[in-house]
Amino acid sequence: MLDERHTGRVAVIGDVMIDRYITGSVNRISPEAPVPVLLHSAGRVVAGGAANVAANVSALGARVHLVGLVGADNEARELRDVLGQHGVTNLAGLVVDPARPTVTKTRVMSGRQQIVRIDAENTSFPGTEIEAELVEAGKVAIADADVVVLSDYAKGVLSDRVITALITEARSRNVPIIVDPKRRTFEAYRGATLVTPNRKELFEATGLPDDTDETAAIAAAAAAGQFGGDVLVTRAEKGMTLWRQGGAVTHVPAEAREVFDVSGAGDTALAALAVSIAEGLPVESAVGVANAAAAIAVGKLGTAVVTRAELNAALNRTPLAGFEPGALAERERAAQIVRNWQALGERVVFTNGCFDLVHPGHIAIIELAANEGDRLVVGLNTDSSVKRLKGPSRPLQDEIARARVIGALRAVDLVVLFEEDTPLEIIQTLKPDVLVKGADYQEHEVVGADFVKAHGGRLVLAPIVPGRSTSALVKLAKS
Repeated sequence: MLDERHTGRVAVIGDVMIDRYITGSVNRISPEAPVPVLLHSAGRVVAGGAANVAANVSALGARVHLVGLVGADNEARELRDVLGQHGVTNLAGLVVDPARPTVTKTRVMSGRQQIVRIDAENTSFPGTEIEAELVEAGKVAIADADVVVLSDYAKGVLSDRVITALITEARSRNVPIIVDPKRRTFEAYRGATLVTPNRKELFEATGLPDDTDETAAIAAAAAAGQFGGDVLVTRAEKGMTLWRQGGAVTHVPAEAREVFDVSGAGDTALAALAVSIAEGLPVESAVGVANAAAAIAVGKLGTAVVTRAELNAALNRTPLAGFEPGALAERERAAQIVRNWQALGERVVFTNGCFDLVHPGHIAIIELAANEGDRLVVGLNTDSSVKRLKGPSRPLQDEIARARVIGALRAVDLVVLFEEDTPLEIIQTLKPDVLVKGADYQEHEVVGADFVKAHGGRLVLAPIVPGRSTSALVKLAKS
């Protein structure tokens, strides 16, 4: 989850626009020409482009400073009004160029079907005076930012000179720069921290396909070579691929959602990515948050914002990308998963045992443990460890079978095996926030309790269900 206690500061600089929707129904074809006749019923105006990124940043609870270019027209006033409704109040960075219109995209809709789109725009770069105003406004925004977003829609704001000046300014202040690109190649963004092309933009920049995770990583690496930073490829139904300098690659599969409209989903993902990084999440975790935000956005009709409450609710329901609830993970993978959960502000609980024959006593401890935090990790003794502890006749079920049974419990988020006689090493690796053990132990007897408490965590002793044990069940079965 995004931590409600943190508020990041994001500077959004780029091509602002209005998305206008004219809606109605079509029941006949015009007698004047073979075109549908729309019976107009409603209309609405929403923020688009960089303005939509800013609106989403604000909806996600962060402070946003928007810089862009508008005309001296009614559409500019409408845009300011819409942004104000989303809490985007710092609009001093909207530079007015009387020589151009405020970029407006008008979509004519019959129900959920788009009939036609009408664009009003001037995509040429502005004159040197306007360009200088944009740079100055951008520098003011960067001075008070944790993250800078350059939202390039190729509508005239982000010229080579503006991009170079803003990246230089951000780097001088050690502020990360995320670029949503709209160039044939990415050389103009040299010095940026992260560039976020979609599949089409990646192919145009590199000429390389991204049909598989492997080819996407190769294409991302080629794109990264053009500007010297990391690359996050948004791949629609194939999810996202993050390539980082040094070659580390993370693939995030898309979430299965009913798609109503993809308009603005990229802006929403970009905003969630920027807010997450501004609030201190690792990039890999921020990508997972962005992926969840995009999944919500495509489920809405038209350009729309995603709120922090919506996103946190989705993150609560959704496991880490590429990971099923209750899955068995290798130790290092488990540690990465736990770190990501904790980076999202979630409290991780750890309990352990052999769990040879699962009985109500086990279930009571697991349910109590799950209620002590947001995620429950169960450490499971391997077969050889069980034999050393319980004798040569145990375990009754092998470690994979036991892991599958425990992992199938709704309360369990992750299962990890440990070979040692005690769980100390796995506790030290995972660094959980809460350690749960049965109350048949005294606090000073619980392995790992001192370590967890020394790192700010706590120990919980769970009541024991009388007369319930695997040994008793085995003895009963043999009688």
